[in-house]
Amino acid sequence: MKETRLIMGMPIEIEIAGEGAKSALEAAFAYLVAVDERFSTYKEGSEISRMNRGELTLAAASPEMREVFTIAEKTKQETKGYFDIRQPSGLIDPSGVVKGWAIKNTAALIRKAGHGNYFVNAGGDIAMSGKNAKGEEWSVGIRNPFNIQEIVKVVYPRGQGIATSGSYIRGAHIYNPHAPGGELKDIVSITVIGPDVLAADLMATAAFAMGKDGIAFIENLPGFESYAIDAKGMATLTSGFAAYTK
Repeated sequence: MKETRLIMGMPIEIEIAGEGAKSALEAAFAYLVAVDERFSTYKEGSEISRMNRGELTLAAASPEMREVFTIAEKTKQETKGYFDIRQPSGLIDPSGVVKGWAIKNTAALIRKAGHGNYFVNAGGDIAMSGKNAKGEEWSVGIRNPFNIQEIVKVVYPRGQGIATSGSYIRGAHIYNPHAPGGELKDIVSITVIGPDVLAADLMATAAFAMGKDGIAFIENLPGFESYAIDAKGMATLTSGFAAYTK
């Protein structure tokens, strides 16, 4: 069973192979709607909007909000400050954590419901397990950032998480915290495969913020592989990325 719904400002696709998937699918989408209600910076009544207005402290916030802030701070330290949910304006935007975190949790809900064959995709952040309805491995196409109708590489994450960061669809929504006024022009797309979708998403965001140094950062990160495309259309792969291609 496969369905796509617009949540969190993006199309979210969930496919669950096998019988009895309807209730799990509905529960997964309901969870994602609840996440959006809590974390959306575009909703005045959301928890994060209340925090940004000074109406709610982190100490008084929900356990989910505190968990996301803890992940963000840990990632900031791990990436030497290249990952930061505090924007140049001073406001907090946790979406760099929330998307991967929510997809990881959605996958856990589907597994808990007894389904081991699924594919969850939110704007290029993907969690998957098992096989598709045809009994084949799940595959992911990496788009050409200069022609999004073209797939330049097909990968088989085999249960790992995969995430892509770039400027070619959403524009310049990622910035370098060490040079917040600068434009990230060297790299237009970076795809990261990691232990789970949250880890892959966090490191893809940080690596993109690093510009041309991002691929080397991933190369030296145990358990992660990457495929980057620069502004000239040149692709650079980490040494183990080929293990996920056929």
